[in-house]
Amino acid sequence: MKKIIRFLGIPFAALIGACTRPAEKPPGNVQNPNMTAFYTIKLNDINGKEVDFSTYKNKKLLIVNTASKCGYTPQYADLEKLQEKYKGRLIVLGFPSNQFGGQEPGSNQEIQEFCTENFNVTFTLFEKSDVKGSDKNELYRWLTDKSQNGWNEQEPTWNFCKYLIDEKGVLMGFYPASVNPFDEKIISQIE
Repeated sequence: MKKIIRFLGIPFAALIGACTRPAEKPPGNVQNPNMTAFYTIKLNDINGKEVDFSTYKNKKLLIVNTASKCGYTPQYADLEKLQEKYKGRLIVLGFPSNQFGGQEPGSNQEIQEFCTENFNVTFTLFEKSDVKGSDKNELYRWLTDKSQNGWNEQEPTWNFCKYLIDEKGVLMGFYPASVNPFDEKIISQIE
């Protein structure tokens, strides 16, 4: 008979599962009183031009923290293909960050040149910023604060974590870096 190790009355295996299992979608039908706050966010794109998130109403968004020197960097190509395939329904937004292994050391200009030259990226890239911790940008504060987004507190755990927003500004899911942009978990939410 297998012995179950318990911590505070909870089976240890359940605790481990809760820590390693990603919060891929919200529990049930999320009704978030602050969801309209998503559309009040304004951040600068990689060229320093302010982007008003209210322009994204009625579109699904896939928000990804990116890096140029990561094992997942080839996902740039899939993100570009995904946006092209679902043009008019989905917009990909990239947020370069140097917080995971120092894998995005370049300037905004270097990042943009790298993405264009190596992956023909046309989706919007934003200024390099923090996506976790106390200095994270306004969008990532919203994405990781359940009092604002309705259910999620999961910060990115590595480069190329993904957050899916629906046409009404509701956070639909979080997907870890290992989930490819064309994974059925994401595609089923887009279609």
